[in-house]
Amino acid sequence: MPDPFNLLSPQPGAPAHALPKRSGVGLKPEHFREILETQPDIGFFEVHAENYMVAGGPFHHYLGRIRERYPLSIHGVALSIGADAPLSRSHLDALAALLQRYQPQSFSEHLAWSTHSDVFLNDLLPLPYTAATLQRVCEHIDQVQSHLKRRMLLENPATYVEFAESIMDEATFLSEVVRRTGCGLLLDVNNVYVCSVNHRRDARAYIRSLPLSEVGEIHLAGFARQQDSLGDDLLIDSHGSPVAQAVWDLYAFTLNLTGAVATLIERDNDVPPWPVLFAEAQLAERQLRALPSGAAHEPVADRVELAA
Repeated sequence: MPDPFNLLSPQPGAPAHALPKRSGVGLKPEHFREILETQPDIGFFEVHAENYMVAGGPFHHYLGRIRERYPLSIHGVALSIGADAPLSRSHLDALAALLQRYQPQSFSEHLAWSTHSDVFLNDLLPLPYTAATLQRVCEHIDQVQSHLKRRMLLENPATYVEFAESIMDEATFLSEVVRRTGCGLLLDVNNVYVCSVNHRRDARAYIRSLPLSEVGEIHLAGFARQQDSLGDDLLIDSHGSPVAQAVWDLYAFTLNLTGAVATLIERDNDVPPWPVLFAEAQLAERQLRALPSGAAHEPVADRVELAA
């Protein structure tokens, strides 16, 4: 049997910086020691870049040891790619240094903004999908990829409002960003489901309309359910609960179109013990292993239903 921990070399035929087509989890400090002690058979770990933008300390100590055994994805949460202002050069420099240090198989960021002038807002805020926004986002992504000397993945957002001034839908906007910049997609299936409820959007039609061949990673997470002022359901991308069955179903639908894609279980709030989180990652692993080998496929019945 191959060594499950000998995963740092690319898979045969895999592009540079590709994650293994397995399940992974977000790496949390409360799990550092147990992961090193038990060495679980898992595909990869992901960390938030901004938690490691210091020279040293215990986080780097443990991440360095874990990185020796496992592939790594670094996920940015504060670059503010959609902001109506230049990107922070110091933030880009810090990202470049972090990626140089750990050589992750993947780097990703959000289609969102979180800064205004010199104010940082601790949230990922939505954008109007206009020509001006598209131009700005593409310029920022070009800058990021040039500065980091690698392709990045752009994550579809979870949103709670939409702008009346938008002239295109979100999938069209993302597709055009990918076409113009050459970036890839991080497809957050939970975000798709959250938005489908919040905006009464057809989640499957949304996924079908994306450039699925450019998806380099999938995220799965839990959501919280609230009600808006009219009493309608409002889903919040909370990352504080297990993945809902509706999201698992949408994930299975997505894999049927994409084929196997590296899949992350996100849990940032109410983080459970390691065995619980690992067991949830194994649910995704089983779905990935069950897929037929070879290219992605699309059922004829679904195509006919969509065309009708």
